[in-house]
Amino acid sequence: MAGPVQSIERAAAILRLLAGGPRRLGLGEVAASLGLAKGTAHGILRTLQHVDFVEQDAATGKYQLGAALLHLGTSYLDVNELRSRSINWADALAGRSGEAVRLGTPLEGRVLIIHHVFRPDDTLQTLDVGSLLPLHASSLGKVLLAFGTATVESALEVGLEGYTRHTLVVREDLNPALAEIREQGWAAEVQEMSMGDAGIAAPIRGHGGLVVGAIGVSGPVERICDSKGRPQPALITLLREAARAISRNLGAARW
Repeated sequence: MAGPVQSIERAAAILRLLAGGPRRLGLGEVAASLGLAKGTAHGILRTLQHVDFVEQDAATGKYQLGAALLHLGTSYLDVNELRSRSINWADALAGRSGEAVRLGTPLEGRVLIIHHVFRPDDTLQTLDVGSLLPLHASSLGKVLLAFGTATVESALEVGLEGYTRHTLVVREDLNPALAEIREQGWAAEVQEMSMGDAGIAAPIRGHGGLVVGAIGVSGPVERICDSKGRPQPALITLLREAARAISRNLGAARW
């Protein structure tokens, strides 16, 4: 029987290394961590970059996992498992925030709602489980786009429909917004899908830190945002705590 292929083992080691931490790594850091010559590490990184499994930051020259690999990472996790492992935390988030909570995963260029907890009051509400939301105009969708779980190309194929005057309908406007979401770790929609409504969402991660879904809080804009239209910091804190708890339940390292 043939033995293992060394180049593939080394490529896998590099991918695990990049997945194991929250920051980008330079060529020297990758080589030193794995005991590889810089030339060897550089050749593997260039190959992984060619197939979009690795991305290189243009400003720093450092490397991170690429969108193609992050997108593939969702396939191992069954939607029912994501839902079952998230229910308790989603219910608790609705109770603590006083707002509706939804879980989403990508499906055919949109966001599929796989769990919905009603706002804990007596108002009339409609169950959204099974409904599809636009990637570009929902906080859940923008999280999935920002972290590569859904691709911008899939959103473009469906079309960047303008639901309100606040909706991002031009790719050149969407790209910097997604970069900001990656930097801050959460996304917002403020009257982008419907006037008077707002929402915030955060990524749910699985093994290796791969983003496998998103959890969000939504409600009237005056409840989600302050007087200047900015999401309430207290809600963001509650949301991110819930996202981290679900992620740990799915096997993600602390982050």
